[in-house]
Amino acid sequence: VQLQASGGGPVQAGGSLRISCAASGHSLSNYFMGWFRQAPGKEREFVAAISRSGGPTVYADSVKGRSTISRDKAKNTVYLQVNSLKPEDTAVYYCAATTSVTGDYHDSRRYGYWGQGTQVTVSS
Repeated sequence: VQLQASGGGPVQAGGSLRISCAASGHSLSNYFMGWFRQAPGKEREFVAAISRSGGPTVYADSVKGRSTISRDKAKNTVYLQVNSLKPEDTAVYYCAATTSVTGDYHDSRRYGYWGQGTQVTVSS
């Protein structure tokens, strides 16, 4: 599966952004999907994940309560909506996919397929 992330950009603190991860080659329904982010000088960190069915979702504490991960089966796309953006949300955001049914979903090593990343820059 090929993943293409988009929708990032500059945004003011307190604003919202929805980033997308469009897939080609295979249906995303076959994959457990995650979003990660990496800020300059920091390690890549888990943001959110969604099950194959689109039902169960999980979020990092840093975005819990102000983020929503979702799927659109018809568009073969996964989204991450982040509200009340903060300067510390500034990072390159990556979508990732895995067919693995085991392992820690927080662990980037679980995911075998990655998009190229989209930059989100939040200014205060």
